[in-house]
Amino acid sequence: MKKTVLYVLFLVSVFSCSNSKVGEKGFPVNKTEVEENQGDINGLVVDTLILETKPTSVLLTKNAGHRLIPIYKVNYDERTNQQFTGSNTFHFNYWEFGESKGNNWNNNFMPGFEAIYGYNLVNISHYNNKTKEENTFFEELVLINTLYYPAFSKDTLNNIPVNREFYMVSVYDEDTNNDRYVNTKDLRRFYYFDINAKNRYLLVPKNYSVISSEYDPENDFMYVFAKVDENENGYIETKEATHIFWIDLKNPQNRGVQYKDQ
Repeated sequence: MKKTVLYVLFLVSVFSCSNSKVGEKGFPVNKTEVEENQGDINGLVVDTLILETKPTSVLLTKNAGHRLIPIYKVNYDERTNQQFTGSNTFHFNYWEFGESKGNNWNNNFMPGFEAIYGYNLVNISHYNNKTKEENTFFEELVLINTLYYPAFSKDTLNNIPVNREFYMVSVYDEDTNNDRYVNTKDLRRFYYFDINAKNRYLLVPKNYSVISSEYDPENDFMYVFAKVDENENGYIETKEATHIFWIDLKNPQNRGVQYKDQ
């Protein structure tokens, strides 16, 4: 496969569907926020806004005790009345800094991290092989843009093995614009999860929407570009400022703001 130099790693996933009549990603919020006389929404009856989901493949993480299963919303093609689900698509990065420097990312998105996205990916199941316990990343269904998880491959950065012990998720997890849907028009949050997927915190403040990122191999930093919701309307607008956050991937609690657009 031809190698391509990629200087910028984008968080924005790209998805195209062969059927142009398939609705955009997302789903209605629960019935309590929908008017009783509104009728059907996106093919779902208001009285039964219970979304059907299906798991896909098992993702192997670096730690043998932790396995992940992506969970997708079951979609219905109104034209053919057939159901379908999304599938895992992997982000790849073919730019490495040369074997002479001891860098081998195994084509992963970043050293030590694999990254997936998929159409209507709505949750992630975590399983601990030692305790035999299962738990999901989110208590309710969300719309996941990208999941970063510890790569199964033996990655190196500057001759040092890279072993990540956490996950990162960019996600639409709230109807921020109050249009009764959770979809890509809402603010996109960016979370850290511990290796057990039980403890999490925001890597970028709640009033921002993540738009893209870059990776810094010299510092092992991730630079996250995000727009601030200046007028607090839950939408991101072109005129709103873009800020750049840095995240130390060796210790994500070490992070801050590098630049603020005026």
